[in-house]
Amino acid sequence: MAARTWVVDAANVVGARPDGWWRDRPGAAARLHARILGLLAGGWPTGLRGPQGPPERVVLVLEGAARAGVEAGTVRAPRQPPPAAPDDGPGGPDGRPAVAALTVTHAPGSGDDAVLAAALDAAPPVLVFTSDQGLRARLAEVGAQVHGAGALWALLDRGA
Repeated sequence: MAARTWVVDAANVVGARPDGWWRDRPGAAARLHARILGLLAGGWPTGLRGPQGPPERVVLVLEGAARAGVEAGTVRAPRQPPPAAPDDGPGGPDGRPAVAALTVTHAPGSGDDAVLAAALDAAPPVLVFTSDQGLRARLAEVGAQVHGAGALWALLDRGA
């Protein structure tokens, strides 16, 4: 079953690519936000289904200086069905709502604690993107699925 909610450890995902993000943390957060929004709105890679199908909601957790890059809150992205997909009802062709939500959360302290809290607050199944080993262990204890930062980048790159 595909995860209904994704939680993204933005600091860890952004830090997985040495593209100069450290010179402009707010800008890096804004770019990641835009890429995720584009993926939700219609850039979903053709043919991807199953456990990596599109989520109904993504929670992007920002910490430190990156918080200045994107306001906290939720935006909605109307999802576009793949060109050859049949219309299976009021939701998208995969049975999911035709609108996905992207929520930005500003961590008041520890980003890891905020990621864990977001995973606990979400309706299961939940998929968290982080490569932080300590956080991965904490998430496993509460039953969240975890994929590394590279898995999200792969989806974003395929959907570009």
